[in-house]
Amino acid sequence: MNRKARQLLQWYDTHHRLLPWRIAPAQRLAGEVADPYRVWLSEIMLQQTTVEAVKAYFRTFVARWPTVRALAAASDDEVMRAWAGLGYYSRARNLKKCAEIITGEMDGEFPSTFEGLKALPGIGDYTAAAIAAIAFDRPAAVVDGNVERVVTRLFAITTPLPAAKAEIRATMQAITPEIRPGDFAQGMMDLGATICTPRRPACTLCPVNDGCKGLQGGYPEVFPVKAPKKKRPVRLGAAFVAISPGGSVYLRKRPASGLLGGMAEVPCTGWTARVDGDTSANAAPFPAQWSDSGSISHVFTHFELRLTVYRADDIPEQAIGAGWWSVPDELPREALPTVMKKAIAAAIPDAFKGRQIA
Repeated sequence: MNRKARQLLQWYDTHHRLLPWRIAPAQRLAGEVADPYRVWLSEIMLQQTTVEAVKAYFRTFVARWPTVRALAAASDDEVMRAWAGLGYYSRARNLKKCAEIITGEMDGEFPSTFEGLKALPGIGDYTAAAIAAIAFDRPAAVVDGNVERVVTRLFAITTPLPAAKAEIRATMQAITPEIRPGDFAQGMMDLGATICTPRRPACTLCPVNDGCKGLQGGYPEVFPVKAPKKKRPVRLGAAFVAISPGGSVYLRKRPASGLLGGMAEVPCTGWTARVDGDTSANAAPFPAQWSDSGSISHVFTHFELRLTVYRADDIPEQAIGAGWWSVPDELPREALPTVMKKAIAAAIPDAFKGRQIA
């Protein structure tokens, strides 16, 4: 085992974060084995999402679906509802597909290799490596944003991201030990999250500071070097919040594929990541007295969306297309993405009864 790995593991044994999906070092050293299902579920949830945001969702999922077989047996709508608010909804669709494949084709057993894991829906290089290392003790190079920061500082990698990703992965592979590779990967993540932070890294507390080239150069915060960001385009559209005499809100389901696929929405005009939608009341899904309720904005990965929100009251509850009417008590539990919750809240300020809209 190389010196950096030994130092990091010694630090991790004492200073690891307590996370609901994690087997602590003492448990692992005592022979307890990580549950691949919990590792997989947490890693899918953690893609593009913070640890703090994931904790509650993870607990809800494992309480409701404690095994991959249980998740596979759930309906798509149940999974999407439980995922609502976590964002990046293709993850939820792939989560369900993956659970079905593992249950139906693999007798409920996860593949133990990087290659086998990567062949499953929704599992890319990072997630396959993380599951292989943490759940199966494979010496795979696990590289997330925290690890990128630690590695670029340790080795003073000056190639800008994202071009540096291959170099970072190769470097991480070179220092990943054969013994306890899962703990090493989690230790690197914890180091980046708690010590080697983006701003004001606590270098004096770092267990590998004696070999850090970024620190030796005097400017660890310049790493990782990043290419200039492209300006995020702004797209426009309109959202229509129809309310029945009893306070129900008319919803419909978005197409299964594409952005926010399979989620619930209030009727909207045809905006996409590349095209604006109509912003006028003339584009309403049916005739009514539509009043302007202001506008909302929501930032997606590659664009910002600005929706003009219209409201219509006392709409009779009848079949309108393929949608449904959601009663006030059910509305917070619908599979509504954050942007739709924002639109509804603009028209009905108390729709979510004080619940935080991410």
